[in-house]
Amino acid sequence: MSAALAGLAPHAARLAAARIPDLVAADSERAARALRVGPLYANFARQKTDAEAAAALTALAREADVAGALRALVDGAMVNPSERRPALHTALRSDLGDSDTARDAHAQAVAARARMLELIAELEASEVTDIVNVGIGGSDLGPRLVVDALGDVATGRFRVHFLSNVDGSAAQRLIRELDPARTAVVLVSKSFGTQETLLNGRILKDWLGGGERLYAVSANVPKAEAFGVAAERVLPMWDWVGGRYSLWSAVGFAIALAIGSDGFERLLAGAASMDAHVLEAPLEENLPVQHALHVIWNRNGLGYPTHAVLPYDERLALLPAYLQQLVMESLGKRVARDGSAIDHATVPVLWGGAGTNSQHSFFQALHQGTDVIPCDFIGTAVPAHDYADNHRALLANLLAQTEAFANGADVDDPQKVYPGGRPSTLILLETLSPESLGALIAMYEHSVYVQSVLWGINAFDQWGVELGKKIAGELLPALESGEGAQLDPVTAALIVEIRRRG
Repeated sequence: MSAALAGLAPHAARLAAARIPDLVAADSERAARALRVGPLYANFARQKTDAEAAAALTALAREADVAGALRALVDGAMVNPSERRPALHTALRSDLGDSDTARDAHAQAVAARARMLELIAELEASEVTDIVNVGIGGSDLGPRLVVDALGDVATGRFRVHFLSNVDGSAAQRLIRELDPARTAVVLVSKSFGTQETLLNGRILKDWLGGGERLYAVSANVPKAEAFGVAAERVLPMWDWVGGRYSLWSAVGFAIALAIGSDGFERLLAGAASMDAHVLEAPLEENLPVQHALHVIWNRNGLGYPTHAVLPYDERLALLPAYLQQLVMESLGKRVARDGSAIDHATVPVLWGGAGTNSQHSFFQALHQGTDVIPCDFIGTAVPAHDYADNHRALLANLLAQTEAFANGADVDDPQKVYPGGRPSTLILLETLSPESLGALIAMYEHSVYVQSVLWGINAFDQWGVELGKKIAGELLPALESGEGAQLDPVTAALIVEIRRRG
């Protein structure tokens, strides 16, 4: 694949000095050309490509058999070779897999949702008003994003809170707001061995006065029971779904409690519609594929090392944090699927923030800094409020920023020159609904997978997070006693300083 990526170089050299408005002007249909998939609209007109570059990118996808790779993903092939597993997050929301493995996974997901509905009914019949979801990483970021984003359309009767950080200040701050007699806690951990989740879980279990209102989502029922969670209040997780792809599963228990079971089903339906699209649409009209190809173009063709996601909807303010894990944990790899070293760039550093706040913090660097930062701008055409003036101002700022990034402005004063040439993609949602949010998240999931196929890496393992956790476990005794075997000298000096101050 390195040689194929190198084939982008002539196109990049030809377009390096091209002006985006000139590229738009050269093609009378380019400005209005867009991809429409259900409630999503995506316009790539302000990317720094032309017809030849676009054709080369699509040829790259065809050469890598992206369509076949997507079919293999959904059918439950072993796409995670380092752990010898499939990655069947699509089976959680759709029955498009054409294999016994995929069909069995979908059946398990449907059964788990039925159990989840029973537990929701149990909670609804109680005096519980507040739910605390305790998890970290994929057990927190996805559910937290969806609950925050869909608060305006929520039909569930519970207030849902999230606790992830092992810092005790987070737990202390949260429980000050809640009544233990009216609160239930959901512990989300596949192994039921996640340090942060168990430490926070113990705090909350003691605060509740026992395990009567403890629930869990885990693959390790015995450990959950040993902790004090009754087996009938444990929902399943599976090793064929990675944490960052798991919000569609029982990990979404908190989502269903917040937005209602019907809202959760609509979220799954939106994602399933994107699954169908990515399998059926030709490469040229395939939204996740085209999104992935533009990321590849900016990273490997033009050499841009970062990528910003800028939602112009306050309800999507947590999307950049969610995508940081999805993108950087999936694609932050320096070896190929077979373990050999790769000689091309992979994951861009992903970051971002909500407009218009971000315009008054880091947009200075985006407009006039020395680094060009490609962006995804995301907007919502119809708001969920009646403040029409505010929404028009929000959309005006969204459109103005994409125009200014691409076109720039040339004036006599060099301090005030906007160089332009900053590529961006504009994604519009009709409304922010469970269906549109499900489709948007699934679009990014499939884009990430396509990028991994084109880079020849495994998107479904995350060995890079293990070393720090292992060392942290080894350092706990030293922090308690001041002694430890074979401590790194810098770490030993820091432990002395911490203990001196503690």
